[in-house]
Amino acid sequence: MGEILRANLPATEFRAGPVIGSGSASFEMVRYLTERLPLMVAPRWVLNPVSPIAIRDVLAYLILALERGPSGVVEIGTEPLSFKAMMETYAEVRGLKRVILPVPVLAPRLAALWVGLVTPIPNRLALPLVEGILHPLVADTARARALFPEVLPIPYRKAVELALERIALGEVETRWSGALYGGGFRLEDREGLIREVRALRTKAPPEALFRSFSSLGGERGWLVWNWAWVLRGLLDRLLGGPGLRRGRRHPTELLPGEAVDFWRVEVADPPRLLRLRAEMRLPGRAWLEWEAREEEGGSLLVQTAYFEPKGLTGFLYWWALYPIHRRIFSDLARAIVREAEAQAKAPPREGEAG
Repeated sequence: MGEILRANLPATEFRAGPVIGSGSASFEMVRYLTERLPLMVAPRWVLNPVSPIAIRDVLAYLILALERGPSGVVEIGTEPLSFKAMMETYAEVRGLKRVILPVPVLAPRLAALWVGLVTPIPNRLALPLVEGILHPLVADTARARALFPEVLPIPYRKAVELALERIALGEVETRWSGALYGGGFRLEDREGLIREVRALRTKAPPEALFRSFSSLGGERGWLVWNWAWVLRGLLDRLLGGPGLRRGRRHPTELLPGEAVDFWRVEVADPPRLLRLRAEMRLPGRAWLEWEAREEEGGSLLVQTAYFEPKGLTGFLYWWALYPIHRRIFSDLARAIVREAEAQAKAPPREGEAG
């Protein structure tokens, strides 16, 4: 494709090895293989050197190329290392212990099928990714340094740390629910984050929904399956976590940074959004979020459970508990809607505006 464009148009073609950034197919393959496989039997060509590059450096080159004009073929990348070393470095950043054993035989298509099985990457993308590391792919960056001296590609390890930073800072997506505006359920495993989303329409206004889900926890409890929440709290205390003993400061009001049982308030934006970050003992990170969106004739409740598993243990933990989590979270969303509708129908108390 690049050759066709250069033959017919003045162009700059950047050639790069694995692009490292949250969401890039190359990085997601490294992420999921390393997270989920403590022991990997890999083809010997994972020892071939490649030149990875951070996505922010790719964007810097593209922006500068608009200013500099056509430059032909420009190879970009940082210090070369093997795909095996890329996975080992990722494991170090995540605090995981991994063993990678290269073997002389493993056909590319078989390897791609394995990648498609272990990761969420579809086989149609896995095959070109695997084929991309069948041979050494070391960039000659002399032209890139001469044409774009202001771009100093960051090391691979730093690129991995930056790619993981969004989740590490708790910046989970708050607009992913758009596809569920009509109501429903969706489960997705993407960019290292599992999302379990439920959307329910209601005639209750957003204010009533927010009052309902922002008063959960503490002495009031969690509306449904309270015995399960209590049991989870006891198990958490046995493991050295806070359990449910912290309760909450106020029965109805919440401020960012406050504790709610074994959660911490990350975002409180009445009457629209509440996000809690789990502080219980977990093999990963977890959040629980509610969003109340105004609609004609009522509103939409969007409830999202996020989980970022750490290693294979975290992945197995999520799926082992998923059947009961699915039932609890489904019942919780329905209970919030029922309570909000009951509050909306109730006559105003004395002293309140009608």
